[in-house]
Amino acid sequence: MLGLIEITPWHYAGFVAAVLVFLALDLGVFHREAHVVKFREALAWTALWFALAMAFAGLIKLNRPQGEAIDFVTGYIIELSLSMDNVFVIALIFTYFRVPLAQQHRVLFWGIMGALIMRGVMIGAGAALIKQFHWLLYVMGGFLVFTGIKMLFVDDDGVHPEKNPAIKLAKKFFPVTHAFDGQKFVTRLDGRTALTPLALVLVMVETTDLIFAVDSIPAIFAVTQNPFIVFTSNVFAILGLRSLYFVLAGAIGFFRYLKVGLSIVLAFIGVKMLLGIWDIQIRSGISLTIVLAIILTSMAASIVVARREGKHLPADDDPDAPPTAPA
Repeated sequence: MLGLIEITPWHYAGFVAAVLVFLALDLGVFHREAHVVKFREALAWTALWFALAMAFAGLIKLNRPQGEAIDFVTGYIIELSLSMDNVFVIALIFTYFRVPLAQQHRVLFWGIMGALIMRGVMIGAGAALIKQFHWLLYVMGGFLVFTGIKMLFVDDDGVHPEKNPAIKLAKKFFPVTHAFDGQKFVTRLDGRTALTPLALVLVMVETTDLIFAVDSIPAIFAVTQNPFIVFTSNVFAILGLRSLYFVLAGAIGFFRYLKVGLSIVLAFIGVKMLLGIWDIQIRSGISLTIVLAIILTSMAASIVVARREGKHLPADDDPDAPPTAPA
């Protein structure tokens, strides 16, 4: 192990700068022209972001105290797993608004940018509050147990833009066109600045991520209260969300039991936090193993049932077929 590095604001700044460079390359070079992101391309990007996350974990292992690398990987896997539920909601949003396949990546890109800012603020505030009021961890634990149980027994009621307060606010200040205008979020209508339906989709995606962050951020605080580990693992999970969407959106029928797995994960993490009341600790390595076992079991069970019903992944018939949202 090399000499331990003390985390300073410069490390946060350097990490954010590196992320912005990758995002600039993504939008400005690799996805400069709007196009349909197909299954094989999405799978390659997913593998790339995962490899970068694991490389970052390797840097942590070399330069930080023992155990932080495991905390990072555990937090990353938890956040990435919980993001899968977010993926399915985004697919419903795209279907509801009939977003052209070629424009979906751009919406997800700017949605990710907003998510990074929102989560950074929430993580900073959460870390400060927990440091000042440690008992908030137990409140978060109880909330996660409640959320996990609720997710297990309460079905989603679909997408309802008319009930979204952010959508209502946007429509109050700007007119909205009925048709898409290419990649534009803003256009002109009767001489006035107007929003396109793509802008409303972006607002829906941002508010959806905010709702999911309320669950996912407390979950990672169960692993560690180190703000740098919490922030970086969240960022890597969010960065992989776009490509993960294009991998999973066309295969939603294969993951019917994933929601059950995610609800059990949330409940487990909540119980882990509550055990701290009695000074009972579950090591991060054990937590990681349990979380992976739950997620992989739920996915395996889903795939087995889907195969028995004769369903096929897009890659089974055409590796380059574009993902399709559920009807």
